[in-house]
Amino acid sequence: MSLTLHFHPLSSFCWKALIALYEHGVEFTAKSVDLGNPEERAALLKLWGIGKFPVLQDDARQAIVPETSVIIEYLDQHFAGPARMIPAAPELALQTRLRDRFYDLYVHLPMQKVIGDRLRPGDKKDPYGVAEARAQLRTSYGMIEQQMASGGWAMGDAFSLADCSAFPALYYGNVAEPFGDDHKHLKAYLERLKARPSIARVVKEAEPYFHMVPKEN
Repeated sequence: MSLTLHFHPLSSFCWKALIALYEHGVEFTAKSVDLGNPEERAALLKLWGIGKFPVLQDDARQAIVPETSVIIEYLDQHFAGPARMIPAAPELALQTRLRDRFYDLYVHLPMQKVIGDRLRPGDKKDPYGVAEARAQLRTSYGMIEQQMASGGWAMGDAFSLADCSAFPALYYGNVAEPFGDDHKHLKAYLERLKARPSIARVVKEAEPYFHMVPKEN
């Protein structure tokens, strides 16, 4: 098979790409990368100089595709299954990309700030930055609570790029800054996501690594 995904099964951004791959039913080789291993890190850097995963390698097209949203667009262009992750209608596609950016920038990144700080040595903690990230998460949760009041998926009836973004951000977000009692629609949305076969598969494959997720000190 021509596709290889360079990833780690615990990485939240890798989950986003995996969900799309499983939604499309694309055959690929999953190559787990240990960034703590100098040789594996060097190999990833050769593919993508930023040195972050996931990276999709398509040997048939001699293409290296980094960044989750771009990977998902690439899959839509070349490997789309019965459903597309980005709608064909231009206005709906634009709104889907906006919702994708919302989850990545205003849920995913502040979540990583909170959890990443737990890995820092005691004298390198950033309590101010963590407080800012928690506040951003609470603001975002409130917006999503309103967005999901009518149920369904992030963009309505069809599962999309926005839902691929939403699940890992919200799953780990609930670890970083747990949802409140006033987030019933948000909680229900996360449960719908968990029940999706592609997402359930991603979580099951990650389970052996969950002990590595840092708990709050």
